[in-house]
Amino acid sequence: MNLTKFFFTIIIVSFSGLVSGQSFNIMTYNIRYDNPHDGENQWTNRKEFLCDQIAGTKPDILGIQEGLHHQVMYLDSVFIDYTYVGIGRDDGKKKGEYSAIFYNHKKFEVLESSTFWLSSTPNIVSVGWDASMERICTYGLFRNKNTGQKIWVFNTHFDHIGNEARSQSARLIWQKINELNKGKLPVILMGDFNLKPISEPILYIASTLQDSKTISLSIAEGPVGTFNGFRISEPILDRIDYVFVSKNNIQVNKYAVLSDIRNLRYPSDHLPVLVELTCIPSKNK
Repeated sequence: MNLTKFFFTIIIVSFSGLVSGQSFNIMTYNIRYDNPHDGENQWTNRKEFLCDQIAGTKPDILGIQEGLHHQVMYLDSVFIDYTYVGIGRDDGKKKGEYSAIFYNHKKFEVLESSTFWLSSTPNIVSVGWDASMERICTYGLFRNKNTGQKIWVFNTHFDHIGNEARSQSARLIWQKINELNKGKLPVILMGDFNLKPISEPILYIASTLQDSKTISLSIAEGPVGTFNGFRISEPILDRIDYVFVSKNNIQVNKYAVLSDIRNLRYPSDHLPVLVELTCIPSKNK
C-alpha cells in the first residue's frame, strides 16, 4: 500500500471548506547525512526519491535532521514554495548538521526563530553533558496567513549515546518552551530523539506534551518503527522519531509513518512521520 498517496488523499479532503481551525500537516524526517561510505544508499543516489516523497505529501512544515549545508541547499532549491530556518550545529553557521525547519511561505510566515544547543550553555556552540557531539534544537514562531493562528515549532535531534544528555535535553527543551510561549500558543516538538517510547526522557516529554500517535483520531498508519537502517528485508520496529503537540489546543487528525520504496531502496535510513493537525481556537478570543 502506498501510504504517501493514501495520506495525501485524506489531507486534500480535510482542507476543503476550512477557515477557522484549518488543518495543516507536519512532517519530521531524518534525511541521513551525506555519508560517502553509504554505498548504494549515498545521498546522490537517493536525493531525488526523497524529494519526490516529500513533494507527494506537501507538508506545510517540515523538520529535517542530519542535513549538511549542501543537502539543505538542495532541498531549498527543489522546494521553491518553501523557506527554511536553521543553522549548522558545529559553528552556528553552515558547518555540521542542521535541524532545519522548512515551511511553505505561501501559507505560513515566520515571526521569530533561533537555535540553541542541548547543553548547560545553550546559547553558545557546545557539547552537553555526556553527549558524543554537538546537538541542537531549532525553533520558530509561525503564523498561518489564512487564519492568523500562531504556533511554535521546535525541531531537534538528540544524542545517540549520552543517557544523561538525552534526559537533560528533554528538560531543557521543555524549559525553553515555557520561557518562549508566554501566550500559551499551540506548540509542536518534533525530531529524531534516538529513544524508544518507554525511555525516561520520552515518558517525560509525553507527560508535558502529547504524543501525536497516541492521540490521533484515526488509527495510526504505517510501520510501528521509524528507523530502517536501509535494511529493506527486515521489519521496522524501532520507533525513535516523534511529533509531540501541546495539550488542549491541538487536535491530531491523522498520523502515518511513510515507508515508500523505490528499486528496493528507502530514501533514508529513517522513515518520515507525517501528522495532520488542527489548532483548536481559544475560547478566550
